[in-house]
Amino acid sequence: MSIDKTSTSTDEQSVENPEAAAAAVTAVDPRLLVREQGLAGYWGEFKRKMKAGELGSIPVVLGLIIICVVFQSLNSAFLSAQNISDITVTMVGTGMISVGIVFVLLLGEIDLSVGSVSGASSAIAAVLAVNQGWPEWVAVLFAIGAGIVIGVMHGFFFAVLGAPAFAVTLAGLLFWLGFMLQTLGENGTINLDSDGFIGKLTTYFFTDVAAAYGLATVVTAVFFVTSFLGNRRREAAGVPSRPLSDTLLRTGLLAVVSFAAAFMYNQYKGLPLATVIFLVFLVGTDFVLRRTSYGRKVFALGGSVEASRRAGINVTAVRISVFAISGGFAAIGGLFLASKIASANQSAGTGDLLMNAIAAAVIGGTSLFGGRGRTWNALLGVLVIVSIQYGLQLESIAEPVKYMITAGVLLTTVVIDSITRKTQKTAGRA
Repeated sequence: MSIDKTSTSTDEQSVENPEAAAAAVTAVDPRLLVREQGLAGYWGEFKRKMKAGELGSIPVVLGLIIICVVFQSLNSAFLSAQNISDITVTMVGTGMISVGIVFVLLLGEIDLSVGSVSGASSAIAAVLAVNQGWPEWVAVLFAIGAGIVIGVMHGFFFAVLGAPAFAVTLAGLLFWLGFMLQTLGENGTINLDSDGFIGKLTTYFFTDVAAAYGLATVVTAVFFVTSFLGNRRREAAGVPSRPLSDTLLRTGLLAVVSFAAAFMYNQYKGLPLATVIFLVFLVGTDFVLRRTSYGRKVFALGGSVEASRRAGINVTAVRISVFAISGGFAAIGGLFLASKIASANQSAGTGDLLMNAIAAAVIGGTSLFGGRGRTWNALLGVLVIVSIQYGLQLESIAEPVKYMITAGVLLTTVVIDSITRKTQKTAGRA
């Protein structure tokens, strides 16, 4: 009898307070609030995200703006066309490696071998192309394949044999560093043809002004069409979608950024090939993570391995594939870094490369705890790091200070990530 009374009482309360019930429903999806309340909905959604700790890319974007303002005030050459072009070309090598790191971090794991793998891959490509006389494009494909195979090996030890990813990839860091030194031989350096396939990865520019503006147009148009069609599909399915004004606003902001970048590129040498390739990889990997079942499996594993296993996900296969992706992108990044200096040498993959690649992913917004992040985070994070490096270089700041400032930025980001997680948990309990 008590159960019946409780059920009856609950039903009566729902009928007596229809306003509260309605409020609970309309607050479910932020897109519905924005559609119904307009600008007030945007502001309300922004406040809700701040209270819930859902900061997204806001901190890193604000950080980039501050960096630009500070260094431009110190040296007017910071935002010059040449400096911007140099920054966006230099960032590609580390950025590619960071894209692979994002996949690993989404699992809540780490890959410490990517620096050494990038160096080993560039050494393989150089030996095959220069010493063995292979066509450079074949050597490049072989080197990338080698990076993928190395990643599969790491993934096997981690996913199948159960060894900690930290220990496996730390061993990989040492092994592939030794492999690179052995491959390069006593000379330690193999010079690449600056006009060859590898050399042109970072030295080729599309000099026609139509190239940069054309890419800006295509990017803006594709974003609008995909957003518009996505909203139409959501409307047809009867689920909340963003209003057309929201899509137009986002498209307008993207157009401003895209055409401003195109204008700056055309003031120097033109549109860099390296930047185009990097953007293509970012779009492709973002699509994989957000629009495919494989991407959803990666996020699921980052949330809970046991729940993913019970849901029928092949945990072992996904884990191995993620480390294969990390190895592949490490190899690609290594080729861009070799292209930048037109050689493969013993310092490849060493120094602060590993830390910068991991820092770029984390600074950009990828969580160290797994389950949250996008490959675009690699772009934002590496932009922050390389911008700081170039800004300090313009001011002739000593190398030790560069390390300390980069470390400070990374620590700040990790602290923000930790606080965000605690805030989200608190909001969830509330």
